[in-house]
Amino acid sequence: VPMPEPDYEYHGLMAEAWDVLRGDTSGWPDRLFYLDLIRRHGQPVLDVGCGTGRLLLDYLEQGIDIDGVDYSPEMLARCRRQAAERSLTPTLYEQPVEALALPRCYRTILVPSSSIQLLTAPGLVNRALGRLVEHLLPGGLLAASVMTLWEEGDPLESEWEAEATRPDGVTFRRSARSRFDPEIMCEHTEDLYQKVVGGVVVAEELHRKLRATRSYTQVEARYLFERAGLVDVRVLHEFTPEPARPEDTLFVVTGRRDDDLRNEDDDAG
Repeated sequence: VPMPEPDYEYHGLMAEAWDVLRGDTSGWPDRLFYLDLIRRHGQPVLDVGCGTGRLLLDYLEQGIDIDGVDYSPEMLARCRRQAAERSLTPTLYEQPVEALALPRCYRTILVPSSSIQLLTAPGLVNRALGRLVEHLLPGGLLAASVMTLWEEGDPLESEWEAEATRPDGVTFRRSARSRFDPEIMCEHTEDLYQKVVGGVVVAEELHRKLRATRSYTQVEARYLFERAGLVDVRVLHEFTPEPARPEDTLFVVTGRRDDDLRNEDDDAG
């Protein structure tokens, strides 16, 4: 009897292969970009969809006050193991972002790796942004990386493969197929993960997801932030402080929680 699928996406071989297939991420441009945002907007920081801790552990090591939240217990378990190897003890929460309820608020909230686009159900992303805004301190900043996955004239189907070997000699393979549906602006995905030991496939899993990711234009992404009540909303060119260019399909949206509430209280005093 096949095991029932867990209700979170990052599980099984997908979680086990994640870091191996990503390889060395230390030179990824978002790392220094978000670090600069934190320096300018302050701590504490929340890493939303922190996964195995790519950014979180790096920032913790630099003495930044940062918490992580993710919906996958398997990714969080890997994050804890990697933290222990580096003598770090991160504060991690296992929660869906649309129902976020954490004990403190933050000066800077990061949603890296286009994670906001995993919330594809109508209304879900608005609820999630509402919860994130509630967890911002007055004047605090929310930043999310976003991708336009498809534009008029692009092919609707794509396929690619990746393979990487762990230091212990175990190889992971991912064969990915995606189909884009322009009517709902969502991508359906099918990923075959294989674990190979000594040239033999010892485990394999097919991960199928309808509406896996939602595509956003710059205009749509800006509107999401404005609708959530954020002010000073900016759309930036990739991982730079420059304004996005019309042709950019990778951009970062930032917005601040209005601190008018506090000012009104001051006036009332």
